[in-house]
Amino acid sequence: MERKTFKIKKKDMLQFQQYLQERENSTATIEKYMRDMKKFQEFASEGGEIGKEKLLQYKEWLMVHYSVNSANSMLAALNQFLVFIGMGRLRIKRIRTQKTNIHNDKKELTKKEFQLLVRTAYSEGKEQLGMIMETMSATGIRVSELKFFRAEHIRSGMIKVWNKGKYRIVLIPTVLRKKLLIYMNKHQIKSGLIFRTRTGKELNRSNIWKDMKRIAQKAGIALEKVFPHNLRHLFARTFYKETNNLLNLADILGHSSLEVTRIYASNGLEEWKRNLEKVKLLEITT
Repeated sequence: MERKTFKIKKKDMLQFQQYLQERENSTATIEKYMRDMKKFQEFASEGGEIGKEKLLQYKEWLMVHYSVNSANSMLAALNQFLVFIGMGRLRIKRIRTQKTNIHNDKKELTKKEFQLLVRTAYSEGKEQLGMIMETMSATGIRVSELKFFRAEHIRSGMIKVWNKGKYRIVLIPTVLRKKLLIYMNKHQIKSGLIFRTRTGKELNRSNIWKDMKRIAQKAGIALEKVFPHNLRHLFARTFYKETNNLLNLADILGHSSLEVTRIYASNGLEEWKRNLEKVKLLEITT
């Protein structure tokens, strides 16, 4: 007879973490899944055995306390755990919402606000933060992909990124490339990470987020608009407005399932580069 309930044991959590590592999930994904599972543990701590009813109660609780996207991501972690322990039949369906083309403009960063944010960062002596924000907004990369920007690759104008189980190419627009080279020369960065701590290690994404919030306060920009991923949104909106090329944008953002080699066919890289240069978010300095 199939089990209809289960308990979460300490060893289950440890083995689940190991399972995620063996699947080669990113460190950030593993940390998030473990945090989400801890949240579920706290919710389900009373009552002993956990069944479908408790799982549905948790879904309702998430809908009250979190946004739809956040709740669905937490359900994804729980569903992965259920599959891992052999209780996949208890998986919970994601929360569905009606699709809409209306954007939440109150949370979207404008070009003027972005440029004010960057100018404020530089004026406050936060040169690395300013360069990070310009790099993300001009290329559409994720904050976790800053580590692939290494001195030895900047001169070629092309970065190879490995993320979410696949490679993709990130092209560096001309203005950004010049700025990065000046930044490297000024700070005598000849190899390794462009963006790093004083000890040469990879930057912590939460610290970047906190620094952006502090600069936003100085600049008088609404805090809810200022977070690293919103720079990616700004790039995507600007790129599509200027080029109307959704397929090209999918390749650049790494959302396409097509093979990277397709980019090289029919002068694909040249078209990509021309389109990328149309995204004039950075201010030219002399």
